[in-house]
Amino acid sequence: MKKLLLAAMMMGATMGATKATAADYIFDIEGMHAAIEFRVKHLGYSWLTGRFDKFDGKFSYDEENPAASSVTVDIDVRSVNTNHAIRDKHISEERFLNVENHPSGRFESTRIEVTGDKTGLIHGNLTLNGVTKEITLDAKHIGGGDDPWGGFRHGFEATTVLKPAEFNYEFNYGDVIVDLYVEGIRQ
Repeated sequence: MKKLLLAAMMMGATMGATKATAADYIFDIEGMHAAIEFRVKHLGYSWLTGRFDKFDGKFSYDEENPAASSVTVDIDVRSVNTNHAIRDKHISEERFLNVENHPSGRFESTRIEVTGDKTGLIHGNLTLNGVTKEITLDAKHIGGGDDPWGGFRHGFEATTVLKPAEFNYEFNYGDVIVDLYVEGIRQ
């Protein structure tokens, strides 16, 4: 009887060890294997591109059930960088990014909709300029696996289109396309 009970306990422990569950990851900010970039039309003739140099985030990823995953991103809006210091100062003003009154932004997922083997829609709330709106990120899983330093990582990319007026921004240069690239380190 003891042998049967011991065998059942070992089998249960083995089965539990092989079952995949969600794991928590932090953005690889130190190695800068992450980026938040944006682009907006300039006068309708070309693209003005930029990025946010300071941001952080984390995600929980369940390989067996991606819909059970989640992501949070915190953005230091003051770190806007369009590779032109005078323009960066100008677009940080109250009528544009309003960084003095609202220096940070935040995205928190509310649900994930799996659309394919490596694709999905990440629905969530984005707060910018003191306004919170529901947005959707069109996301793609790039890959995952062991890294050379003994850790484990997963990488994703996502894009969305924002309408500045929906966040009470006064500038009207058209839609802003935002691209997010993330490599997360499992904790």
